[in-house]
Amino acid sequence: MKFNTGQLTRPVRALGLMHVLDKVKFQYQKIKNRKKNQEFKLKFPDIVLPPDYMLFESFKLDYETYFLDGRDSATGLINVLKPHIQLTGKRILDWGCGPARVTRHLPSLLPDCRIFGTDYNPVTIEWCQKNIPSVHFSTNNINPPTLYENSFFDVIYGISIFTHLSLINHQAWFEELVRILSPGGILLLTTHGAVFKEILTEKEIEDFNRGKLIIRDKAKEGHRVFTAFHPPDYMVSLFEKQCHVLHHIPGTKKDWGMEQDTWILKKK
Repeated sequence: MKFNTGQLTRPVRALGLMHVLDKVKFQYQKIKNRKKNQEFKLKFPDIVLPPDYMLFESFKLDYETYFLDGRDSATGLINVLKPHIQLTGKRILDWGCGPARVTRHLPSLLPDCRIFGTDYNPVTIEWCQKNIPSVHFSTNNINPPTLYENSFFDVIYGISIFTHLSLINHQAWFEELVRILSPGGILLLTTHGAVFKEILTEKEIEDFNRGKLIIRDKAKEGHRVFTAFHPPDYMVSLFEKQCHVLHHIPGTKKDWGMEQDTWILKKK
């Protein structure tokens, strides 16, 4: 299953420089993809798209990739989940849904399920609520909890969310996701696994190999330039008390970039 994080690079030390480079990258993508994006809008005039910076901040400024890749990712997500749970009459949560790249496709693909999305960005959630009425959206904070009841969901997935959280929030959010997941429910998460070691510093690689979570925190937590890298041993130690690890799919290097690890868990 393809989980593209966009381009990750070696650490930039200054916070101000990070955000300047982020704005430059936004303008570059806007110019580079202008013709392609205009052609997509002409071809699919009825598809409602997020504002450009919202789209860039959550993924990349490419309308076709946002919509068609999002649809493919939703189909791939379902195919990965099917061996582990029957997807009829279920409540499914997209944790950290952003502008609904994947979520918006699930109601048509799983018409017997109720689909929910939550995100810490209130502007993004406001856009989702206005434009994607088939999904139940809510806002959370960067720290838990969510507004949901205990054992409310049958399936929760978080695509590239742990990848932008602090050490303390890895534990706190995992506890929260387990709280709102029903016993026997399925949790799918993606992480920056061993394939990403090639962009780590020597010291970071040493720590990674010792099973230490690597955090690059020179930005606001949750922003895409705030980055975590996840040794498998660390993830297993985080999961094992409350969940069974059903499947771990290590990411590999693809022609489009580096693929995230996928973890499929079952609540004990």
